[in-house]
Amino acid sequence: MSESKKKKTYHFQEEWEEEFFFTTVRDKSVCLICGAAVALAKRHNVERHFSTLHRTFNASYPPGSTLRAEKVRELKAALGKQQFFFTKPVKQSVATTEASFRAAQYLAVNKKAFSDGEVVKGVMSVVADTLFKDHKNGKEIIAAISDVQLSANTIARRVSAMSTDLTQQLNRELGTCKWFSIQCDESVDNSSTAQLMVFVRMVFSDFTTKEEMLTLLPLKTTTKAVDIYEAMKRYFTEKNIPLEKLVSVTTDGAPAMTGRHSGFIARCRRDPDFPRFLNYHCIIHQQAICAKVMGFDHVMTPVVKIVNSIRSKATQHRSFKLLLEELSAEYGDLLLHTEIRWLSRGRVLQRFLSLLGEIKEFMDSRGQDTALLQDAEWKLDLAFLTDITGKLNHLNCELQGKDKNVTDMISAVSAFRAKLNIFSVHLQINSKRYCSCIWGLGQGCRKVHPAHI
Repeated sequence: MSESKKKKTYHFQEEWEEEFFFTTVRDKSVCLICGAAVALAKRHNVERHFSTLHRTFNASYPPGSTLRAEKVRELKAALGKQQFFFTKPVKQSVATTEASFRAAQYLAVNKKAFSDGEVVKGVMSVVADTLFKDHKNGKEIIAAISDVQLSANTIARRVSAMSTDLTQQLNRELGTCKWFSIQCDESVDNSSTAQLMVFVRMVFSDFTTKEEMLTLLPLKTTTKAVDIYEAMKRYFTEKNIPLEKLVSVTTDGAPAMTGRHSGFIARCRRDPDFPRFLNYHCIIHQQAICAKVMGFDHVMTPVVKIVNSIRSKATQHRSFKLLLEELSAEYGDLLLHTEIRWLSRGRVLQRFLSLLGEIKEFMDSRGQDTALLQDAEWKLDLAFLTDITGKLNHLNCELQGKDKNVTDMISAVSAFRAKLNIFSVHLQINSKRYCSCIWGLGQGCRKVHPAHI
C-alpha cells in the first residue's frame, strides 16, 4: 500500500456522514445516532459500529436517498445545539473575565480608585435596564453585566496580573532587542520617599524602537550616588537584564549622578559588568538650571510670596475666591508654585497676571501694601517673564512624550532658538503677536492670555 493511501485510511472521509451517520468533532469520529466516539478514523471501525448497532437505519432511511441526507442534517444540527449548550457557559465566563480585565485597565489608565469598579458596574446595570428592558435579549444582557466582577479586590488583582504580564513582556523585549538606553531621574514623592524612576528605549534588529517605563525604585535611606548605583545594579541582576546591550545613560546634572569620581555614572564606568556607554545631561534639567540665572528673582519672589499669603489661611483664601466670583474674574483661584514641576512657573505667572487687578483690590481691602503691583516697570518685567516662560513651557511640551527621537528634539530646540530673534524684533517694534502679555498691560491685565506660537 502506498504512503498516500495509507494516510487516507486514517482520516475521516466526508462521505461517511451519509453512509454511516458519522461526523468529526475535535479530531474524533462521532456517531450522530448514539454519540459514540471512534478515536482512529478507520473505515472498518466506523462501518463495524454502524452495522452492529444501527443497521436498522438502512430500512428507515435507504442509502443514497434524500430522506437519509435530511436525517443526517437533522442529527448534525441537534449535535451542534448540544455542544453549544455546554460551550456557551464557558464562552460567557471567558467574556466576563475579559470584560473585568478591560474595566480594570480603563480605571487604571484614568487613575481612578479600585473601588470605582462597583460604581461603574452599577451605572452599566442602570443604563442596560433602561435601554434594553424591552429588548428580546434584555434580560440576558443585564444578567451578563451583573456577572462581571468589579469589586475593589478583583480590580486590584486584575491590575496586578496585568502589571506582571507587562513586566514579563518588557523583560523579554530587553532580551531580544539589539541595544537599549536608559534615563534616570531621582525625586521625592508626597510621602517623603525618594524614588528613582528609570525609563528605557530599545532598538530592535528591524530598526524599530520602543520606549517604556522600566521601573520605579525606592531609595529608603539616603540618595547618595552609591545608593542609586546599588539599587540599579541590584535590579539589573535580579531581572537578568543584559547589560552588554546598554549604549547610553541620561541623567540630570546633580553631583550624585554626574560626579567625576564617586557619582552614579563614574561608578557604573568602573564596574566591569557595564560596557562602555555614552552619558547625557537631560535637556529639561539644563533648561531649568539656565532659568535660575535669568535674573528675575525680583519678580518671581514677590509673586510666590503674595500667592502663598493669600492661600495660606483658609478664611482669607475663601474670601479671595468669593471676590473673584463677585467680579466675574477669568479664573476662580490662584495656583501654587511648585519648584519640582517644570510647567509650574509659567502657569503660576500667567494666572497671577490675569488676576492682577483682583489681587490688588483684595490686598487693598485688607490694608496691605500694593505699591509693587502698581509699579509700571515691575509689571512690565512680570509680563515679559510670563511671555517667555509660556514659550518655554510650549518648548518643553514638544520635547516631552513617547516616540520622540533626537532629530525631533533638535528640530524643536533649533526652531525655538530661531524664534528668539523674532521675539526680540517684535519687542522692539511693540508688536503684540509674540508678546501678548506685555501688550496686554496697556489693555488691562484682566484679559491677558499666554502667547501661542
